[in-house]
Amino acid sequence: MLTTNPFDPELSGDKLREECGVFGIWGAETAAAVTALGLHALQHRGQEAAGITSWDGRLFHSHRAMGHVAGNFDRDDVIRTLAGRAAIGHVRYSTTGETALRNVQPLFAELSSGGFAVAHNGNISNAMRLRRELNRRGSIFQSTSDTEVIIHLVATSTYRTLLDRFIDALKQVEGAYSLVCLTSEGMLACRDPLGIRPLVMGRLGEAYIFASETVALDVIGATYIRSVEPGELVVVSEKGVRSHRPFNAIRPRPCIFEHVYFSRPDSIVDGQSVYTVRKQIGAELARENPVDADYVVPVPDSGVPAAIGYAQQSGIPFELGIIRSHYVGRTFIQPGDQVRHLGVKLKHNANSALIRGKRLVLVDDSIVRGTTSLKIVQMLREAGAREVHMRIASPPTRHSCFYGVDTPERKKLLAAQMNVAEMNNYIKADSLAFVSIDGLYRAVGEDMRDEAQPQHCDACFTGDYPTRLTDHEDSEPTDQLALLAERYA
Repeated sequence: MLTTNPFDPELSGDKLREECGVFGIWGAETAAAVTALGLHALQHRGQEAAGITSWDGRLFHSHRAMGHVAGNFDRDDVIRTLAGRAAIGHVRYSTTGETALRNVQPLFAELSSGGFAVAHNGNISNAMRLRRELNRRGSIFQSTSDTEVIIHLVATSTYRTLLDRFIDALKQVEGAYSLVCLTSEGMLACRDPLGIRPLVMGRLGEAYIFASETVALDVIGATYIRSVEPGELVVVSEKGVRSHRPFNAIRPRPCIFEHVYFSRPDSIVDGQSVYTVRKQIGAELARENPVDADYVVPVPDSGVPAAIGYAQQSGIPFELGIIRSHYVGRTFIQPGDQVRHLGVKLKHNANSALIRGKRLVLVDDSIVRGTTSLKIVQMLREAGAREVHMRIASPPTRHSCFYGVDTPERKKLLAAQMNVAEMNNYIKADSLAFVSIDGLYRAVGEDMRDEAQPQHCDACFTGDYPTRLTDHEDSEPTDQLALLAERYA
C-alpha cells in the first residue's frame, strides 16, 4: 500500500515522491560495486529500500535491505558476496505493496529457463486483474508488488525462447515501466511504448550500463550513449547488443514531472538538461506572473533552478532567504500539534537578517497538500518578511498518478479542492500563481500543449491519462489510496 510517514519533517508526504530508480551493468569485473555507486546517485528516487542481484556465470547472488544504499552496500563483506561481471540494482519508494523486505527489488525467481531477476521503475495499471487471473491458474505470489506479475507472466508463457516469453509478458501489461532484467542469457532493458518513465544507456570500457538517469553514469565515469527509446527492448549478452521493437509504434508521452521535480538537476532526460529546463520554467513563470519585489527566494533545494530562472527573467535579485539543513532524516519525536508546527523548521529555516522588511517572491516546484507551503509562508512572516508572493514552477496538481508516483488521494490534493484564490487564502500568502500548462510545455521545448496529441504525460495536471486504468476502472473506490488499500488488504 502507499505509505506516508507522520514523523517526516516534510509533514507526511507534502511532496510527490518518485517510486524508484534502476541500474544495470553487463561486462564489468566489479559489477556489484559499480552498481552500488550507481544506486548512490539514484538515491533521491527512493529512500525506503535498496537491493542488488549479480550473476557470476554460474550462480545468482542477491542482497536486499531496508534503508539507504549507504550503510547497506558500502561494506566489503556485502559486495564480496555479490560476485560476477553482471548486476542489476534498485532503490525503492513504495507505491504498491507493503513496506517489507519481500517487496524490495530486484525480485528474483528460478524459472524453467534459469534465474530471472527484475528491477522495475513505474506502475502496472492492470496488475490486480492479471494477478487474479494468474492466481486462478495456480501462480503463487511471494510479494505484494505489482512487479512480480511480470515474473509470473514470463514463467507461464507458452513461447519457446526467453526473449519471446518476456515480450509476450510485456504485451499483457498496461501502465508505465522501465525495466532492467538479469538472466543467464543476458541483460534485458526496456521502456513501455509511451516512454512514461526514463531509462538511459551508457558504456564504461567494454561494459554496457542502463540507469534511470544520466547522473548515475556520471558518478561511475561512464559515457552516455543515448536514451532507451519508448517501446524499445535492448538485449546485451556475450553475442553483443541487439535492439528490438516488439510493440506497435505510438506517440511517446514521457512524464513531464521528471523535468519539474523527480530527476536530479544535473541529469539529462530525453536529451534535455533538467537544470536548463527548470530555469526555463522559472523564466516562463516570471513572464506569466510578474510581481514587484525585493528578492527572489527559492524553497531549497528543488525550487532553486526555477528561482534562478525567475530572477534572471525578472531582474529581481536572487537570494537564499531560506537555509536548508541537509542533515535531517526522520525524527523520532511522536507527532503532535507542536511538533507538526515545528516540523518544517527541522529542514528549513528563514534567513531573517536578509529578509526582514523585504518583499519576497517565494519559488517552489509544486504544491501538493499545501501544508508545507503554509508553514514556510508563516515562517517567513515570523522572520519579518513584509510580503510573501508564492510562485509555483508547475501547474496545479489536481489528479492522482497511476504510473508509479506516490500521490495523495485526490481529496487531499489542495488544487483538487480549491481554486487558486482559495489556495492563496489557505497558505496565507500575499499572492499565489502557477506556471500555465502551455508555459510548462514551452519550457521543455514545445510551442504549447497540443490538446489533440499531448507530447507528455501530464495527467497529474490535466487528468488526461495516456493509458487505460484497468484496475482503477474495475474497482469502486475513486482515489488511489483506497484503491491500493483494497488491492493489498
